[in-house]
Amino acid sequence: MWGKRGLRRIPLLRFDEAGLRDRGRIWLLELAHVFLAIACLLLFILIVVGWPTSTVLVGLLLLHLTVPAAAALGRAHRSLAGMALQQPVEVPEYKRTRTTGLAAVWGRPWTWLQDPRRWLDLAFTAFACTGGLVISVAVVALPGLAITHIVLAAVFQSFWWLLPLTLDLALWWILTPLLSMVRAITTLAMYGNSLAAQLERRVAAVSESRAESIDHSAAEIRRIERDLHDGAQARIVSLGMNIGLAEELLHRDPEAAAALLAEARKATTEALEDLRGVVRSIHPPVLADRGLGGAVEALAVQLSLPVSTSITLERALPAPVETAVYFAVAEALANVVKHAQAQRAWVRLGFQGGWLRAEIGDDGVGGAVIGGGSGLAGVARRLRAFDGTLEISSPAGGPTLVVVEVPCAS
Repeated sequence: MWGKRGLRRIPLLRFDEAGLRDRGRIWLLELAHVFLAIACLLLFILIVVGWPTSTVLVGLLLLHLTVPAAAALGRAHRSLAGMALQQPVEVPEYKRTRTTGLAAVWGRPWTWLQDPRRWLDLAFTAFACTGGLVISVAVVALPGLAITHIVLAAVFQSFWWLLPLTLDLALWWILTPLLSMVRAITTLAMYGNSLAAQLERRVAAVSESRAESIDHSAAEIRRIERDLHDGAQARIVSLGMNIGLAEELLHRDPEAAAALLAEARKATTEALEDLRGVVRSIHPPVLADRGLGGAVEALAVQLSLPVSTSITLERALPAPVETAVYFAVAEALANVVKHAQAQRAWVRLGFQGGWLRAEIGDDGVGGAVIGGGSGLAGVARRLRAFDGTLEISSPAGGPTLVVVEVPCAS
């Protein structure tokens, strides 16, 4: 509704065209809240009447109509508040009725009665048609003060009626965003979207991400140890044995010693390639040489199908973030080659709204999912260590779009 600027970012004392547009939007928002308050009042009355009469068919039908409607109305209010404050709004999980068929008609009210979220919906309908309505009416009525004084000055042809006009405009300019912000914050707080609740969820998410990062790091260390043990270490041991045998045969059988030394030289090259492979799995050298944009372009060129790239990176990123995003793009493109049956693919990489965003798409058969042994699940876990996300849209028949987002602040 406000683009990238929410209610918290609206300057109170700066008079400009943007501020005027913001207050116009707020006025329309609160006018919508006034009309919604009528529906909230009606739902509150019907729900309060429906519970005592739920033992009869009329009350039961009334609850089946009004309780879901109250939940939908609550979602609408939370969405408006979230847009106004420019913050994410979590969708509440309601208790589900375990019975089906005709038994569910009688069982749902009992489930609703035990669900705290349903009681919050009822409490919010009461707030929306009382305190919330007062706030919204005040915002809607504030411009009316100025209009009233102008009309009175014209009717009575008295300059004195215009004297309070400056105060009216000042009150309207300052109180409009403040009152609307109070209304939005109260709405979200009632549903557990307060700052304290968000911090608690944030701490839980960070703890989970930290545990996943530790597990991922431990798994990476074990993988590196295994690669070194099975690859470079085995070749180096074989190299040492060949050199030892060559020393023994140097004087007795020079030709055999020369053959062993040639084999040792080959083993040296293979061991070096193994070590380079391990290093590439940790931090690909192309990232250090060409940065994330160049590395993704090099990755796209190597594939067996046409891949178009659109990369706009204005600044460098921390090496761990570049590595995580690079491997995410690499895994997505590898899946395109292996499973998508696509004719072409594309990669878009750039900054968007304070986030680094990578989009990897193809025109293949679709059906891609995160999980089920997919490498994308591991990529998603790796991204969570940077507060990043990985989302996939892949309906049957295609196209497939993988979106990777990482906060630039990280």
